[in-house]
Amino acid sequence: KSFFTGVTPLSFGTLPEVEQKIVVYGYHMGVSTLSATIGVVSRVEHHVYAHSGESFLAIQVDAAVNPGNSGGPALSHGKIVGVVMQVITKSQNIGYLVPVSMVQHFIDDMKDGKYDGFADLGLGTQKLENPTLRRYYGLENNVTGKLIDKVVYNSSLRGILKEGDILTAVDGHKVEDDGTSAFREHEYTNFYYYIDKHQIGEKVKLDVIRNKEKMAVDALLKYSADDMYLVKTTRYDRMPTYFIYGGYVFSPLTRNLILSSNRNRLTLSYLASQWQEKKKKEVVVLLKVLASDLTRGNNDFGMWPIEKINGETFVDFKDFYNQMQNTQERYIVLEDKDGVKVIIDKDEALAKQSEILKKYNIEFDKSSDLRD
Repeated sequence: KSFFTGVTPLSFGTLPEVEQKIVVYGYHMGVSTLSATIGVVSRVEHHVYAHSGESFLAIQVDAAVNPGNSGGPALSHGKIVGVVMQVITKSQNIGYLVPVSMVQHFIDDMKDGKYDGFADLGLGTQKLENPTLRRYYGLENNVTGKLIDKVVYNSSLRGILKEGDILTAVDGHKVEDDGTSAFREHEYTNFYYYIDKHQIGEKVKLDVIRNKEKMAVDALLKYSADDMYLVKTTRYDRMPTYFIYGGYVFSPLTRNLILSSNRNRLTLSYLASQWQEKKKKEVVVLLKVLASDLTRGNNDFGMWPIEKINGETFVDFKDFYNQMQNTQERYIVLEDKDGVKVIIDKDEALAKQSEILKKYNIEFDKSSDLRD
């Protein structure tokens, strides 16, 4: 506490305007004392956050932002307007800040001691810029919005909204045909800007057109993107889940895995964009094959998505693990969507398990969350 004696804390400002002057502070590479660089706000719009891989509101600045600056404050008129998060390395003076509105959302979220994240509507939507598409749905020229083409099975809007509905406004803010909404005069960003202002557990008002009739619904925001997509967002500060059986290493597919390897990248990236279904909530991959007599000829399998086990599908990794452990069949047949198979002799796998683990100096055949 004595460290902060006599120190006046900085206060939060508001979302800065384009061309507004800012000063970025931090300890970037090559320095041992606090550095400050000056620039202006270049734009404010949604951008992919490198840390999570998700898209949120971000502030682009032309102030010099270098590795090591991340986490440093950006000030304007003596108040914090953002926190440095990333830079485009192959460009000049294109850096990004987390706006204070996002920081405040996090602080409010953590008041109960638990991080819930940002809400997801669980809706698949399509732009309405094509004139033929608009005519098909009978939209007048003054009507804009996004076409709802998917309502995820566990969305709080399931049974309320339908495929073919037109989302026209969020909390009274008009949704344009390209999926943007005005957040300031003459400035537009993804309409999720108004969803992201809410905490999970709150309600948001949606204006919708169905069969040319206007309607309004109050949507309860129950879930985050992690609850909606087949593949979890990038995670940090936690150990991965895995399971080893007869030299075959299995794991749930995560964005961390996809980013760590170029193997099967196209297929796995496609799976990462897919919604969960009631009977399919997670992708399981054969991550790696440990060379042994049992696995000979299968060493090329890696980052291989599994669709079935002994002809049966599974809901998630825990279900897959339980089926592997409890099967009464001698042969375990793993199969992908194209019918390619890996077959494990259960008796041989169990007999050789300890030997294989010892050979590769692996202490446990499963992660701690499966041992509990």
